[in-house]
Amino acid sequence: MVLFGATGFVGMLTAEYLAAHAPEGLRWAIAGRSLAKLERLRERLTGIDPACAVLPLERADVADAASLRELAGRARVVATTVGPYLEYGEGLVAACAEAGTDYVDLTGEPEFVDLMYVRHDARARETGARLVHACGFDSVPHDLGAYFTVRQLPEAVPLRVDGFVRTNAAPSGGTFASALNQFGRARQMLAAQQDRRRHQPRVVGRSAYAPVGTPRFAKEVGAWALPLPTIDPQVVQRSARALERYGPDFRYRHYAAVKSLPVALGGAAAVGALFAAAQVPPVRRWLSGRLLPGDGPDEARRAKSWFSVRFVGEGGGRRVYTEVSGGDPGYGETAKMLAESALCLALDELPDTSGQVTTAVAMGDALIARLTAAGIGFRVAAER
Repeated sequence: MVLFGATGFVGMLTAEYLAAHAPEGLRWAIAGRSLAKLERLRERLTGIDPACAVLPLERADVADAASLRELAGRARVVATTVGPYLEYGEGLVAACAEAGTDYVDLTGEPEFVDLMYVRHDARARETGARLVHACGFDSVPHDLGAYFTVRQLPEAVPLRVDGFVRTNAAPSGGTFASALNQFGRARQMLAAQQDRRRHQPRVVGRSAYAPVGTPRFAKEVGAWALPLPTIDPQVVQRSARALERYGPDFRYRHYAAVKSLPVALGGAAAVGALFAAAQVPPVRRWLSGRLLPGDGPDEARRAKSWFSVRFVGEGGGRRVYTEVSGGDPGYGETAKMLAESALCLALDELPDTSGQVTTAVAMGDALIARLTAAGIGFRVAAER
């Protein structure tokens, strides 16, 4: 198993997590552009686990396709933190698809995921590679949370699930950069989405959709619900399309849950202003320099951060409330989710899948078990 981009901020957190939690006997390596930085990181990891003193170092560069092919050819699983993925990610996806190597990343960029499906899904299916995008806070809690909720509801009936996200965490530089980039590429995102629809097979006899909800006061969670313009509902929809357990007619809506109406209105206005500003290239470039990938809250602030995603599921005359919760979503928990996703693909007995697949489709119950053991909560809060 190889961690690419290990010397970046989230990459280092992921490497530290692996040093502390990787099972004995796991063969893993860290990779990046600079051997000097990798050597310094290895020294740091040795303080966590002395066995890391002999941890292999792999030099690879997104600008060097041959190095990416060599990296993918020697690995069973590659996890990458090198983004923005739309700019830096395709070479490694292509290399893994060609080599039959499993791949996980942290992207929350819908355009990138759609382009990778069109360009590399077919080859990955031929070679047996599993290409699993969005293995961090985008979109593990939401995808697996919806899957967990569906498992509590009756089978073979229409199902409705709403997800409500709450967090006190400050945004990371990577999240801000991805959001700004997406807002500035609305036309390209739509074109990539339409191209994907032309290539992906239709689901026969079932439906799964993720409409954009409307702002409302959600009595079921006691908060104002604002539609979240993230990749998460698309990922949930793809899981529902692929798995019959979601029933013959499935709908998912995705919201931010805000207790205060003034805060809700301010949040909606801020998102609208950011979207408008992103349409003007000079303003977008200026904004992109305000919070860079790798920037974000300090360790003390992260230690106080938390997230909670409450799901309300209905179907077959039953209603269930579930929750996925954890600590700082942007850094610590994202590193944990990425690492455990890679470990799950490398070590666990999983469904027979290939091509571009979601976490629920590729790993489902096995990844939930891993994350629960790692301290991320999955629970049924109430049933009616």
